[in-house]
Amino acid sequence: MNIVYIQGKIINDIEFKFIIRNKNTSVSIFKIQLMNNSIVTIKAYNELADYCYSKLNKEDIILIEGELNSKLEIISKAIEKLE
Repeated sequence: MNIVYIQGKIINDIEFKFIIRNKNTSVSIFKIQLMNNSIVTIKAYNELADYCYSKLNKEDIILIEGELNSKLEIISKAIEKLE
């Protein structure tokens, strides 16, 4: 996997799901638009998924540290909401 740092604007409502029979218990999935208008899918698991669902909203600008997976999705390790 590759480590990535990106900044973008959330462009859809955050989807939150519980996972059964997996090492992760919950996942948040959403898309962000980068400054070059590219669209990237973001996934956050467990406590970070809870943070995303409860604290982030559509149109928020965020900074993400994560890993790029084989499906070209960013698996987030840290998310910071920018003011």
